[in-house]
Amino acid sequence: MTTRWFGAPVQRVEDDRLLRGRGRFTDDIDQGALECCFVRSPHAHARITSIDVSAARQMPGVVAVYTAADLPFGGVDLPLLIPHPNLTHGRTQRCLASDVVRYAGEAVAFVIAESRYLAEDAAELVQVEYEPLPVVITPEVAARAERLVHDDVPGNVAAEMVQEVGDVNKALAGAAHRKKLSLRYERGAASPMEGRAVWARWLSAERKLTVFDSTQSPTSIRGGLAVLFGLPESNVEVIAPDVGGGFGPKIMLFYPDELLVPYAAMQLGRPVKWTEDRQEHFTAVNQERGQVHEVEVGFDDEGRVVALSDDFIHDAGAYTPYGIILPIITAAQVPGPYRIPNYRVRFRDVYTNATPTSPYRGAGRPHACFVMERTLDAIAAELKLDRIEVRRRNLIPPHAFPYEVGVAWQDGNTVVYDSGNYPELLDRALVLLGPRPEGDGVGMGLAIYVEGTGVGPYEGAHVQVLVSGKVVAATGIPSQGQAHATVWAQVVADELGVDVADVEVTSGDTRRFPWGVGTFASRGAVTAGNAMHVAARMVAGKAKHIAAEHLEANPDDLELVDGRVRVKGSPDRGMPLAAVAVLANPVRYAFGGGTEAATQFAARPRPGPPLQEGEQPGLEATGYYSPPGSTWASGCHAAYVRVDPKTYRLEILRYVVVHDCGRVINPLVLQGQIEGGVAQGIGGAFYERLAYDADGQLRNASFMEFLMPYATEIPPIEIDHIETPSPLNPLGVKGAGEAGVIPVGAVLASAIEEATGMPITEMPLSPLKLYELSRSLNPG
Repeated sequence: MTTRWFGAPVQRVEDDRLLRGRGRFTDDIDQGALECCFVRSPHAHARITSIDVSAARQMPGVVAVYTAADLPFGGVDLPLLIPHPNLTHGRTQRCLASDVVRYAGEAVAFVIAESRYLAEDAAELVQVEYEPLPVVITPEVAARAERLVHDDVPGNVAAEMVQEVGDVNKALAGAAHRKKLSLRYERGAASPMEGRAVWARWLSAERKLTVFDSTQSPTSIRGGLAVLFGLPESNVEVIAPDVGGGFGPKIMLFYPDELLVPYAAMQLGRPVKWTEDRQEHFTAVNQERGQVHEVEVGFDDEGRVVALSDDFIHDAGAYTPYGIILPIITAAQVPGPYRIPNYRVRFRDVYTNATPTSPYRGAGRPHACFVMERTLDAIAAELKLDRIEVRRRNLIPPHAFPYEVGVAWQDGNTVVYDSGNYPELLDRALVLLGPRPEGDGVGMGLAIYVEGTGVGPYEGAHVQVLVSGKVVAATGIPSQGQAHATVWAQVVADELGVDVADVEVTSGDTRRFPWGVGTFASRGAVTAGNAMHVAARMVAGKAKHIAAEHLEANPDDLELVDGRVRVKGSPDRGMPLAAVAVLANPVRYAFGGGTEAATQFAARPRPGPPLQEGEQPGLEATGYYSPPGSTWASGCHAAYVRVDPKTYRLEILRYVVVHDCGRVINPLVLQGQIEGGVAQGIGGAFYERLAYDADGQLRNASFMEFLMPYATEIPPIEIDHIETPSPLNPLGVKGAGEAGVIPVGAVLASAIEEATGMPITEMPLSPLKLYELSRSLNPG
């Protein structure tokens, strides 16, 4: 019996190479490339009165200096990635600003030189004169609209959207109890180990553009560059090599460098490379998380929610390149795993003079979970009920699926939960958490969440059996550490009946697979995983068809086991998959044997041409998968913490996770995804606050000032799983990439509130923030 790879804890095949320093990142690629840097605005809001680049251009070693006036697309706004009818005042920046800068870090000029050192020196010679303008830096200030970020955007409002299920006003009026809460989630930054980077080469004789990009969507970059430069897509190659973390900001496109580096390579006839430094990552790469919520909830004497109204403002930053996906996700996920019969949500996406926002791991979901879980804790406190019991009374029961929430989702559909068992998640988490630790200053927190995953529109995959019997597979979406090469090999190996070690997966390289969407929104396993399944199954069917003629058997009576195609029940009657690969090609040659069975002089098992109508050579296939709707993962996190009453140092004593992402492909990889997400969530909940001052300057734009948790701050994480397979895809899987991070803020808020007795209404916290809160509550 062949090994079943799906569900097995296969070790990550990527790790050995990376741990030995054999990774290949964009900055490792050179080939005599020119290097470049940006001149960026020091002002959060200012009018540009003049730009003088003459001194920089005359500096030895400088090859070119570009301003907007030097670019054929300098006066063109960058694309709005995801338009929406409610985004009535969407605005995007240009590659290089020429009239007004709207955040500190916006690019003004681009310098290319023989080395990065020379480029940096030359950038200091660029003279830009600015006329400072009034700054709008918080969403509350933006909503007051006393000053405008864009003169042609009334009230600083890019978009407004109102949705309602049921009759909220009527339900609130009839509720036995009503409560209002004000909740806030501050900005955060992704801070991957590798910043962004782009390398480009232009071969004029072939009219071929090759780009290496630390991106989460090489296929989309390829399409955009082809349009911009008037090239066939087949003449543009975009490769995401090893990517040292993405977490969302690298799905944004286009950043200015993704156009300017290829343009410079085409103009100058030499490879050109740009690598982001850490300060640039803080100020010029998209951020996330800034929201302010005003909540009103109505509930009965038992703590059951009868109505919920949430009115929130979302900090878009200076532009809306990613549309309004973030507030749409938040609005959709506020109800979470709970029955909310009457729900109204209104959001306004407002402009501020801060770095633009787009998804960062969690992408609007941590805000939603924080709002709902803080609301349930407030209900429990008001009624003097147990927090756990309040949650039990509001959970959607297991028999209620599919469950329609009734509000819009990011894929254009409405939110419909496909499967789940939320009470079991809660019960298992409580068992895993165990008894409360002894001592003072201890608090318990928990949060239950859902996660919309696996959004479309599609992904594809190509699978081929080589004449050696080895298997190669490719897909368009890249990996930034998710172990794609491991888990997709497991999917393919099961379908073809081969050892997982005999499957080699390539991803994120348009030379190998040119179509796809990207790695984001916890969609890889659902979309590309099922595409791998589809393609591998097509190859398996082709193998049975070819082998059937030589084995004189019905294809339905054949199976693929241990690298062979054989007759079911007669394991000795079969042939190696490698031989089938030889037979699949009418040229019929192979080193290492097999040709004697495939030669044109052998007895033909069928009449007619070697390649008959409708057939294609090679034991290979390309398959696509397009999901009918999103899959909905879920989970419950719980923790015990201790807060020092003098220093407000946080110690996480125990942290547990029970998670449901449908059928688990690889539990070892899943464990790593969840542990990494929890660590990132702890950072975002208690350490990583982006501190803007009133002038729009980011005061902690370095790792010296930007707090990040060390390994000593991250506790061991106990993890358990349940499986409620999704009925929406052949593999029954759901996404898991963001599961670890989503509820952490809500969990720690609940635990810290119980440990200190202080109301927690915002994230992130810190020892200083807790000290300030304590002083405000006890001024004496």
